Amino acid sequence: MWFLFALLSAIFAALTSILAKVGVEGVNSNLATAIRTLVVVAMAWGMVFLTNAQNGIAEISKRSWLFLILSGLATGASWLCYYKALQLGDASKVVPIDKLSVVITLILAFVFLHEEFTIKSLIGCILIGIGTLIMVM
Repeated sequence: MWFLFALLSAIFAALTSILAKVGVEGVNSNLATAIRTLVVVAMAWGMVFLTNAQNGIAEISKRSWLFLILSGLATGASWLCYYKALQLGDASKVVPIDKLSVVITLILAFVFLHEEFTIKSLIGCILIGIGTLIMVM
């Protein structure tokens, strides 16, 4: 089931890029990000209440709160940079560079989460890096 959700995530991320490129035209990139964020917040809280998950708020540990807040700050910074990049550059070049996050995530997961980094992971990282370079040249 995780694969289906990951695939759907990739499809929606692709749609996000194309829709954002059109939507950010003639709009301040920070304002565009704020509008997008409001929609995401409304959708997320809608799902919380639709699935009756709001009861779990009191059970969230301080550690989880800290890391969720830090993750939110990282997401906000990523979105602000992403929208500015989309406004200034071609989606076909911005998106591949943005997807270098896959390589960076694998490295960070190895360093900080002590996840396995195999030869297969290394080859994949190298191929993603080479592919990104080829796409943006």
